[in-house]
Amino acid sequence: MKKYIYLDHNATTKPRPEVVEAMLPHLRGHYGNASSIYQLGQEERKAIDIAREQLAKLIGVKNPDEIVFTGGGSESINWAIKGVAFANRDKGRHIVTTKIEHSAVMKSCQYLESMGWHVTYVGVDVYGRVNPAHIREAITKETVLVSIMHANNEIGTIEQVEEIGKVCREKGVYLHVDALQTVGKIPVSVDALDCNLLSIGAHKFYGPKGVGALYIRPGTRIHPLTHGGSHERNRRAGTENVAGIAGLGTAAEIALKEMKHDEKHVRHLRDKLEKGILQHIECVRLNGDPDHRMFNTSNISIEAVEGEGLIIGLDMQGICVSSGSACSSGQTEPSHVLRAIGVPIELAKGSIRFSLGRENTEEEIDKVLDVLPKVVERLRGLSPLWGDYKKGLRKSVITGKAA
Repeated sequence: MKKYIYLDHNATTKPRPEVVEAMLPHLRGHYGNASSIYQLGQEERKAIDIAREQLAKLIGVKNPDEIVFTGGGSESINWAIKGVAFANRDKGRHIVTTKIEHSAVMKSCQYLESMGWHVTYVGVDVYGRVNPAHIREAITKETVLVSIMHANNEIGTIEQVEEIGKVCREKGVYLHVDALQTVGKIPVSVDALDCNLLSIGAHKFYGPKGVGALYIRPGTRIHPLTHGGSHERNRRAGTENVAGIAGLGTAAEIALKEMKHDEKHVRHLRDKLEKGILQHIECVRLNGDPDHRMFNTSNISIEAVEGEGLIIGLDMQGICVSSGSACSSGQTEPSHVLRAIGVPIELAKGSIRFSLGRENTEEEIDKVLDVLPKVVERLRGLSPLWGDYKKGLRKSVITGKAA
């Protein structure tokens, strides 16, 4: 099998060996239905309970029953937004979110708009941070929910969720936090964030795909998305994915132990990568907040190249990167996140995201810093825009660096 340099960990991560080992028994001999009362089923129920406790410790939840397992992060997000909207329509039909949210949030809100709800999309600054005061201003008597991401999946900017949580508590409005990019990577506490709901996806922190969770604070009014059996205390119908849940629990347990070590290692590699890019490639902009950004994420815009060309050029050398959200692949329009922070359209189209992980090495970063300038040089050699720039007929659209 070809060896890749994988730098797209915000899209997904490779399940850890311990995670796979935790899952295997539930794909082989332990095959009972966790809702059955006989021993074969109760063994699976025990595995689910253990995983719920493991995840509860990771996010600071005292009562594990406040966590509901789902089919992934997108389901958790959809459920939080639609479930709260439908359960609280007697109070109002207004939701507040931001212009840089993940597509699962955006499309859930757009769906509700088609059903008669009103949504306010709050803007952000040039670093991708939303001002809590602007959230306060957007809340009305009709508002039932504020939904905001803890950290942006494309540029890594970490939001002031703690302050927004205080605003929502004061206003009597539910707060949903999309924490897919932070849980398992940095400390996350539902009490510190002061949120009512928090969405999690296992495959973002070395767990399996197809399983996630939604934290629901007691007293939160929310309708289920799926109906049928009485699974998950009547909150989500459907036979539980025991293998996936066991994997999620194991990933959570390991993350709690190794989070600080992983951050130190990955941050060093990320900083080395950014420093090398700025040294060896001219007309480059780093996107995101320089002081409040995920330690593994680097989003760069490069003058006079297309992001798709960069991705293909790097892929031919066995290097995996992306142009932004994995859920938006195939789109030709520039990133809505980059547009929201004021990156010009031409520059936004020439943007790629590096998101590093625990298994990346110094040697891999050295390889990227050797290959990337050559790919950029080749693409610029084919670009009439770069030709005009070199002749002095055109000025760079880069006015400064964001980080």
